[in-house]
Amino acid sequence: MTWARRFRIRESVRGSLWLIPLVGAALGGVLGAGLFQHSRVVDAPSYWTYSPSTASTLLSAIVGATAALTGFVITVTVLVVQIAIGSFSARYMRIWYRDRLLKLTLAVLVGTLTFSLGLLRRIEDDFVPDLGVTFAGGLVVVGILLFLFFFHRFIQRVRPVAAAALVSRAGKRAFDESLKALAASEVRADPPAGLGEPSLLVRASEAGSIQAADLDGLVRYAREREAQLVLGHAVGDFVPEGAVLVEVHGTQPGSVADAAVLRGLIALGDERTIQQDPAFAIRVMVDIAIRALSPAVNDPTTAVQVLDYLGETLRHVGATPSPRVAADEAREPFVVVRHRRWEDFLALAVTEIREYGAASIQVVRRLRAMLEELRETVLPKHRAAVEDELRRLDATVVRHWSDSVDLDRASVAGPQGIGGPTPFPADPLG
Repeated sequence: MTWARRFRIRESVRGSLWLIPLVGAALGGVLGAGLFQHSRVVDAPSYWTYSPSTASTLLSAIVGATAALTGFVITVTVLVVQIAIGSFSARYMRIWYRDRLLKLTLAVLVGTLTFSLGLLRRIEDDFVPDLGVTFAGGLVVVGILLFLFFFHRFIQRVRPVAAAALVSRAGKRAFDESLKALAASEVRADPPAGLGEPSLLVRASEAGSIQAADLDGLVRYAREREAQLVLGHAVGDFVPEGAVLVEVHGTQPGSVADAAVLRGLIALGDERTIQQDPAFAIRVMVDIAIRALSPAVNDPTTAVQVLDYLGETLRHVGATPSPRVAADEAREPFVVVRHRRWEDFLALAVTEIREYGAASIQVVRRLRAMLEELRETVLPKHRAAVEDELRRLDATVVRHWSDSVDLDRASVAGPQGIGGPTPFPADPLG
């Protein structure tokens, strides 16, 4: 099995809403059978004993309650889909489906259902699995508590600012993991001059977005073949069928088997993922902000809140040195990986919000405050790009506010957009 196939399987498992509940259902059935046999040889305490009619009634009620509660959890999940698509971004759903508490809640509820059904059919006129009936009641309590925690999280995460915070944390985590992978691999950002014609072109066998690449596997291949590999697309790019994924440069001509090996080190899927593509997290946050700025919604305060977490994500990216291990000689084995530079992250984060929010005074003020904060906190080599974005913001403000009496207000920074305290009061004692 190739690395790309294993990656897709892992992603499918992480995004699956049915696999963990299915495991819970199976465990519930097995546990019910086990406790039934245990009740045959172990007597329950007197306060845990039930008559056959009482046990049947209780288990029937548990079955009905867990079935109804499971349906309600699924209804809430569908409601999240509708809210996310209408208010946030459809891309946000990929993170929601990975919520472990949602899967655990469904697993416990479905497991309680199968456990109770298994015990219900084993009740006899002269025997009741008392321990199992008591355990079923305990499972119901656990399921209700998990549902309360899940519902609390659901209420919290339907707020745009909570969604932005969640996506920001995922993006920073993906960025750190990507840097760690680059630091552990012999990669370089640009191919050397005079590399020559490739000995093998590895083409995509199907269309899709590049979700991830096995850098360790690519470096290992380059060392074993004494070759130079150039990836033509970055993680997150959509490639059509037949597009060149990898150029192989080396003294030995590549074979069909080599192409299959390299193709198996790059995972393609229907859509981008955050795992090796931290820019996708920024894309999701920008989508939330510009949707809030659309005329149909007209909620600039939400865009300002998203800018808070966009600024934190950009600060993390811009203040972290990027490790590079480059070959000294052009003909040494290496892998060229296209990656986003600081300018790419910054332009992605601010361009559309600046254009769509140009008519909102609080958006342009908060955007200026974010850029001024970045200018002070990012690495010195990144500050020129921040200055360029500030100049673009100045031009945008002049274009939209030159004839307005609020030009002076739109031209200054506001950490809260508008309404925050004056940074330097004229009279500190007044």
